[in-house]
Amino acid sequence: MKKMSIKTVLLSATLCFTISLLILPRAWAESTWKIGGIFAVTGPASFLGDPEKKSMEMIVETINKNGGIDGRPLEAVIYDTEADPTKAVMAVSKLINRDKVMAIIGPSTTPTSLAVIPGAQRAGIPLISCAAGNGITQPIKPWIFKTAQSDIHAVAAIYNHMKKIGHTKVGIITVSNAFGESGKEQLESQAPDFGITVVRAENFGAKDTDMTAQLTKIRGEKPDAIVCWGTNPGPAVVSRNARQLNIDIPLYQSHGVASPKFIDLAGEAAEGILLPTGKILVADLLPDDDPQKPVLKTYIRQFQEKYNSPVSGFGGYAYDGVRILADAIKGTGGDLAKIREKIESTRDHVGVSGTFNFSPEDHNGLDPSAFVMVRIENGTWKLVE
Repeated sequence: MKKMSIKTVLLSATLCFTISLLILPRAWAESTWKIGGIFAVTGPASFLGDPEKKSMEMIVETINKNGGIDGRPLEAVIYDTEADPTKAVMAVSKLINRDKVMAIIGPSTTPTSLAVIPGAQRAGIPLISCAAGNGITQPIKPWIFKTAQSDIHAVAAIYNHMKKIGHTKVGIITVSNAFGESGKEQLESQAPDFGITVVRAENFGAKDTDMTAQLTKIRGEKPDAIVCWGTNPGPAVVSRNARQLNIDIPLYQSHGVASPKFIDLAGEAAEGILLPTGKILVADLLPDDDPQKPVLKTYIRQFQEKYNSPVSGFGGYAYDGVRILADAIKGTGGDLAKIREKIESTRDHVGVSGTFNFSPEDHNGLDPSAFVMVRIENGTWKLVE
């Protein structure tokens, strides 16, 4: 046999090494679990989407440091929807058809979630929304779940508080989009159950900059309290306008403003405002036997250490979604139908947003215990007994 020259051996070795470099990335890609994320990272709802994106990246990194899922790392492919339903639909199309993800976390808002549901349903791919609107999971859609607390329980929390202090007449002002419509429906339908009458219902546009006319009409009906239902910046405008009009009855906001951003936007007008929220804003005030407290403390510590910024419950929606999905992927070999079934079978999963118990009849999985009532005092959150 003819001996190979040293030069030939070196060339062969170099060629093999080069080929291996070309093959390895593909082999790595094939060995990952690829999941999608669609959040309003920029734009008017960035206070929702930015912490959701960061939380998804953080928990994916943590899972991978701990060995991944069944020996495979997670790979997150994330797109910014800017809270635009059209961009959200395009993002889902890319995630499904180009990126070939096995599941999707998001979107951040109710309108974008409703827009992408048909595409996820047609593709038969699990989607875990981070938005709150009841229409996302009601009626039940086989492939669609959500981790944000329900409007149903948020309204019940507000009305329970009103009932305790004797309020019987309420005025409501809601944003003119799917989130506001869902809130209005619950505010009106649940009122009789608590002995409450809605004496005036007004609305505002998501980009409106003055709501004094609506608030003046509500004040004219002499309610005991006012409920505003929306997401920033509208509710902050309502709060400032109410202060300017010297409206001295209690103002309640929805869980859609449960973040430090609302206090920044409303300024002094935030003082005294009441709202239902997940427990994250008052984690330090929870009793030690609360099952969520260890999860909340871990999430808060990780987020603040990694991003050097305060947490909000909104980021927790994505954090919970990835953790629930990661548990569902285990042992499925990537079979999407099995992943869907395991999400739907999730029981006693203690998360940032509450303890999840999904079922074929409930794709949100949370109950009223996911909420506490808080009051804003001295620029921070105080637990209301």
